[in-house]
Amino acid sequence: MRRPRLCPCQRRLGALALWGYTAGVIAGYAIIARRTLAPGHPLASAPEPAPGGEVWPLVSIVLPARDEARNIRACVESLLAQDYPAFELIVVDDASSDATPRVLEEIARTHARAGRMRVVRLDSLPPGWAGKPHALDAGATRARGEWLLFTDADTRHEPAALRTAVSQARAGGADLFSLLTAQELPDFWGRVIMPIAFMGISSLYPERAVNDPRSEVAIANGQYLLIRRAVYEVIGGYANPELRGTVVDDRDLARQVKRRGYRLVVADGRALVRTQMYHGLREHWRGWSKNAYAGNPGGPLLFAFLTAALPIGAIAPYVLLPVGLVARRREWVLAGAIQVGTMAAYRTALNRQLGIPWRYVWTHPLGAAVFTGILGRAAWGKLTGRTVAWRGRSYRV
Repeated sequence: MRRPRLCPCQRRLGALALWGYTAGVIAGYAIIARRTLAPGHPLASAPEPAPGGEVWPLVSIVLPARDEARNIRACVESLLAQDYPAFELIVVDDASSDATPRVLEEIARTHARAGRMRVVRLDSLPPGWAGKPHALDAGATRARGEWLLFTDADTRHEPAALRTAVSQARAGGADLFSLLTAQELPDFWGRVIMPIAFMGISSLYPERAVNDPRSEVAIANGQYLLIRRAVYEVIGGYANPELRGTVVDDRDLARQVKRRGYRLVVADGRALVRTQMYHGLREHWRGWSKNAYAGNPGGPLLFAFLTAALPIGAIAPYVLLPVGLVARRREWVLAGAIQVGTMAAYRTALNRQLGIPWRYVWTHPLGAAVFTGILGRAAWGKLTGRTVAWRGRSYRV
């Protein structure tokens, strides 16, 4: 079957659209690369304090845990092993129905430093609260420290992590100091989906803007969030009506801090703290569906744009190239090759940063397809008022 003949005007318009699209893909990934690829290196451990030196402030570590039996032991033991001289650990057992309470009891009986740990048991969730803010508030109200460290049960901490974070926060005059953690991605779906999630979050919340006091952009990483107690109390803590029901507690706390003129600093802590957020496709789907819409900083229009841009910019080029080969359209093949090459170059750098094998470069369109589905699910849930189930509770997206 012969291809229909096009007039010169139609050919010129088609070529203009094709190469305009190609230029847009190249420009888009150049902007994304500038925003998402870390320019520096992870924080190194702070030097040991000199004998007889300054007095270190007491830090209260608040660790919320709900059905975290697979993670809680390793996390708690890494926190109790901190070489920081003055800390207490408050573990908030948020109505766990698995073996979490039993594991905590065993640690309390057998660990050499268990005297630093207290366990707070919550049995219910009051109306108007989301689970994590409620647990963090319960821990913070019982804390004695000058600084509060909020962290997650799926984290693992190097012994020098707390000492380094406190040193950096105090040296930089930070009121809220948050570490970006190393992501452990041993499974296929983690390596497919997390780069897309990281690309989106880092593009919307670039580190340079977050750390710029003149910028309104604010975010923190709830996996490691160190805040001055006095600042936390000024903003009303997680009992603040704007925070108690949020599913993006870290982002919204950072916003409150920055709006009041306090110093927000996000730093690369990959050498100090690591985490594995989700296990398997189902957890990734539910976890990101819960946070995707609420974490969007620009409202429904930006969310719609991002939902459309992801397949256009990350899936369509991988379709254009083989279609061009089959149809024997040389210009399609060339444009598709340029677009795919641009994305492969970006993903090579991103994979290296995230510690993902190079071959996962070619899963970029698969990850984009899954995340497009997640964004679509979040948008539909927002429109219809549906909820997402997470750890035995339901949350509106």
